[in-house]
Amino acid sequence: MGHYRVAVATGSFAFSGSVNSVQLWLVGLRAEAELGMTLWPIKGQTMNFEVDVSEDLGPLVFVKLRKIHLLVKDAWFCNHITVWGSEQSMEKEVVFPCYRWVQGDDIICLPVATAWMMRNEAQGLFQKHAEEELEERRTLYRVIEIGLKRLYTCLSSWDSLEDFNQIVWRNKSALSERVRQSWKDDDFFGYQFLNGINPTLLRRSTSLPTRLVIPPGTEGLQAQLERKLQEGRLFEADYSLLAGIQANEIQGERQHLAAPLVMFKMEPDGKLLPMAIQLQPPCSDSPVPPLFLPSDPSLTWLLAKAWVKNSDFQLHELQAHLLKTHLMAEVFAVATMRCLPGMHPIFKLLMPHFRYTLEINTRARTKLIADGGIFDQVVNTGGGGHLDVLRRATACLTYRSLCPPDDLADRGLLGLPSALYAHDALRLWDIISRYVQGMVQLHYSGDEVVQSDPELQAWCREITEIGLCGAQDRGFPVSFQSRAELCYFVTMCIFTCSAQHSAVNQGQLDWYGWVPNAPCTMRQPPPTTKDVTLEMVMATLPNVHQACLQITISWHLGRFQPDMVPLGHHKEEYFSGPGPKAVLRRFQDDLETLEGEIVARNKGLDLPYEHLKPKRIENSVTI
Repeated sequence: MGHYRVAVATGSFAFSGSVNSVQLWLVGLRAEAELGMTLWPIKGQTMNFEVDVSEDLGPLVFVKLRKIHLLVKDAWFCNHITVWGSEQSMEKEVVFPCYRWVQGDDIICLPVATAWMMRNEAQGLFQKHAEEELEERRTLYRVIEIGLKRLYTCLSSWDSLEDFNQIVWRNKSALSERVRQSWKDDDFFGYQFLNGINPTLLRRSTSLPTRLVIPPGTEGLQAQLERKLQEGRLFEADYSLLAGIQANEIQGERQHLAAPLVMFKMEPDGKLLPMAIQLQPPCSDSPVPPLFLPSDPSLTWLLAKAWVKNSDFQLHELQAHLLKTHLMAEVFAVATMRCLPGMHPIFKLLMPHFRYTLEINTRARTKLIADGGIFDQVVNTGGGGHLDVLRRATACLTYRSLCPPDDLADRGLLGLPSALYAHDALRLWDIISRYVQGMVQLHYSGDEVVQSDPELQAWCREITEIGLCGAQDRGFPVSFQSRAELCYFVTMCIFTCSAQHSAVNQGQLDWYGWVPNAPCTMRQPPPTTKDVTLEMVMATLPNVHQACLQITISWHLGRFQPDMVPLGHHKEEYFSGPGPKAVLRRFQDDLETLEGEIVARNKGLDLPYEHLKPKRIENSVTI
């Protein structure tokens, strides 16, 4: 009753093929037919064949497959199966996406690529499949509590800052060379808070911080700060989150931590310059902490800035990087697998942005933050302090802080010409938002359709109440009442998994390879006086072993992946039909336009900002 042409595509990366055979069935609305043949999938190839079926299958809705092993049980990565038929009831081409490893010998059911929601299917076939799929996934994705290159050096110790040159990574980029040359300069120090590896902490001051104590004899500073405040040109970076955290002990030696406050002024030319540094908050049973100033002796001021950058290293890696991108992406991914069936449009929209995320987060748990991991070995928040920092950071994590339009407004950074991260982040947010709106409008005709989608609402609740342990009081939604709310939230998910991770991950070797610019640990206590010698500076900065590990880890964490997928250019086709494909093409065109704008802008900059160039943004959190 029907003639079909079938194409089975196998992945092209290592071990995608299989020596096992594969059996197929076609399932239509009226009947099901086993195809009387078997396949042996080959890496990177598409197997084509034609079959005649005696039954009237009707419109195809599923393809079933089973991998049959003989002597060896090896996995097979199936990209997708495409079917063409001669029946009038069939479309010219019907795609059944898979994009996963097929293991064992159970029968797997692949639904048609057309997005589906529980509300718009009368036969009950898809609903039954979705319920079985989610039941299996919830067993697999359970809710629980939450190889490095060796670097050799001939040095056993050092006596000057230039000795760090001996272990700087040999493949230096223009940015890393600029860091090494300019790290002492105040304007470069300030630049990093706007456009460096951690542009998430700086905020415009609305009042003088209560913790800031102006020592006697510095009344002129008080007047300068108040004048800049009135002009709207006073900014601050506060590391109070680190106050009271127990410092690590490395190889029997106690390390040391600070919780600085830095006050900045914005010059008319856009340069951000430090005005004062307080390394520790005032304490009732301790002397008033000194206030370090640019007018202090050069080594004193340099050591104070190094302490700030050590604290920035901690909050960058633990809060801005690990928590706000890696762990948030994991929450989104697990909730998606547990709550949205494969045919759901939001599942199809988000799935390419979760590639490799659970795998790299597993590595982070076992290699970086686990007992005996890299943080314990070389970072002064290690030994348990890093987990306390994560707990504190999670407790103050807000929905607005993950959305650049809100976050940048809250921090007073909108409209600053020299804030390149802010500019590019907003442009990317708008582009991703238009993409999400286009996809959502294809599948949700109005707000009432959003409200009546039980799987979508369950997904929202799972993220806020389970994944984030009840974050309603910090602005995270527990339901969606409109398409606009849904689009904003999904835009935040995609931005977090792609652009934001790129902003805080790219260039770690560039910014951290010159160790004095961002020391991973400090071996002496913060200075309590302004009498600082070179010997004190060298005794405070990381030793040779610690610096080597910092450079190695920075290279490993910030490198581009060999199979990097740029934002919006994933190969997986979860959607079918011209509508979604047109929306994706517009998304890609918008990204290409932004790429050109950034390239043109950077040509006129002394120090180009490239962390948010679309072609450099990974589509998901992969490293």
